[in-house]
Amino acid sequence: MDAQLRSMLNETEQALLRSVQPRELKRLDEDALTELHDRIRRVRNKYSKLYRRRASDRVTSDRTRSRSSAANAKAARKAEGFEDALAKVSERLAQVAAAAAEELKAERLAAARRAPVATTAPTAKKATGRATSSKSTTRTPASEKKQASTKASNK
Repeated sequence: MDAQLRSMLNETEQALLRSVQPRELKRLDEDALTELHDRIRRVRNKYSKLYRRRASDRVTSDRTRSRSSAANAKAARKAEGFEDALAKVSERLAQVAAAAAEELKAERLAAARRAPVATTAPTAKKATGRATSSKSTTRTPASEKKQASTKASNK
């Protein structure tokens, strides 16, 4: 953060940009990084919208976009500073999230190795004299009820 940008920001915004220092980012976990990312994104959006809105309002009076955007350089500089900060936080968040994903994957693989292995060998079925139908015989509550009803009526 250069001195020119620092002089434009209030204390809260300066503290937000100080929290983007590499030493500070290393201390934060994934949830804290996500929260910081959201806060910086909101401030960046605020100054980006402010810059665009003011520049578009001045285009009609200045008759050119270059003159209207030059008059609003302070908001553009703030938006750019927060954009850089957002990029740093995004990069660190991606690193932490990837490390957490690898850790979870390793835990799941270790748990799978410890779990007993179930045999999936097919069991031999008894041969019946009936021909098998081409329809699958899915057992549902309705089919069970129909079968029981048929059995009961035959007795």
